[in-house]
Order: sequence, then C-alpha cells, then structure tokens
Amino acid sequence: MEAGKPVIAIVGGTGALGSGLARRCAAAGYPVVIGSRSPEKAQAQAAELVAALGAAAVRGDTNVAAVRAADIVVLAVPYASHAATLAEIEEAVAGKIVVDAVVPLVPPKVSVVQLPARGSAGQEAQDRLGACARVVSAFHNVAAAKLSAGTAIDCDVLVFGDDRAAKEAVIALTTAIGMRGIDGGGIANSVVGEALTSVLIGINRRYQVGAAGIRITGIDA
Repeated sequence: MEAGKPVIAIVGGTGALGSGLARRCAAAGYPVVIGSRSPEKAQAQAAELVAALGAAAVRGDTNVAAVRAADIVVLAVPYASHAATLAEIEEAVAGKIVVDAVVPLVPPKVSVVQLPARGSAGQEAQDRLGACARVVSAFHNVAAAKLSAGTAIDCDVLVFGDDRAAKEAVIALTTAIGMRGIDGGGIANSVVGEALTSVLIGINRRYQVGAAGIRITGIDA
C-alpha cells in the first residue's frame, strides 16, 4: 500500500465486475475493503487477492462495514439489487464519493437497451442519496474479464457526475488502475454510458469477441 491513498470499498466485490475492480485497485496500491451481503464470501475473495498479489491491505466485510471504512465507495451490484443496496448503505455513505458502476441490464435481453424511468442507475443513485454523498457514475463499459486479467486495457472510461472534485478523483483512480478516464459531463449523461453496455454486449456476440470497449478519439492522452 502506498501512503496517502484513499481506502476503496467495493460493494458487490465478490461479483465479476466488483472483483475485477478490487484486483486492479489492490494492484495499484490502494487499500481495499471488499463488501458483500455475506462477509464470509467477502473475506474469501480478499484472501484470494492477498495470495495472488501479495496485497496485505485487502480485507472483506459486510457492505455497510466496508462503506464505513472507505473514502471512495464503488457500487458494483446487479441492477436487480441496486435500490436495496442504496437503501442499505445510505446512512454509511454520508460525505463520501460513491461511484455507481451499475448498469440496468434486464435479462434475458441484455443486449437491448432498457433504461429505467429516471434514465439511468446513476441518476437513481443521485436521487436516492441526494446531497448525502458525492455520486459519480463510471466503469460501465469495461469488461470484467479484462479487469481480472491484470493486463493492459485499451479502453476509455466515461465518468459522469455533478461534483467536479469527486469526478476528478474518480478520473485519477481510473488512471491509476490502468485506463483513461474521460469527463462525460453531469450525472444526467450517465444514460449514455449505461446504454452503451448493452450495445457492446451485442457487438461481442455479433463479432465473436470477448470484450469490446470504447475509445474517445481526438484527445491527447
């Protein structure tokens, strides 16, 4: 762990996306707390990361305990659990940056864009948490398999939010874990990033590729 780095909680850290993000953050020297409804599963996932990376600053706990210990909270649960998870952690996230990585996929037609009434999961998180937390929406279009592989990722990450400083902190985190963060505007624009996920799933199927991503051209990195 490098001194001065914020503690990252991954709520839903035992799932594919959450575990991939946890691995990337731990490998980059961030202290990580993996959250789960089952603390035993979270602890097992943390132990696996410690063994793989030698990252002693990884531990597992309940979702609420993980959030309380963190500076930045990443929400990486299935959309079906989104509302319930927000309600569960609402009191614990006061004053923290909450990165909503949830995509409103509706099985079985996950390659079809099906957005909620408020437009996006990110907007729903902002509505639920209000001024309590600093909501940023990101990491929708990065394949979990690429995150877990630990190899270089040729993909940009669109980052949305109404709090400029929080958004800049998430862009810095994105850079630290091996990708380029692009400021996509306010939280209302999260609809674009979330909808693109279904489009990319369809592209993966039609072109028989494993992990299509996006790249924004015309910006000097």
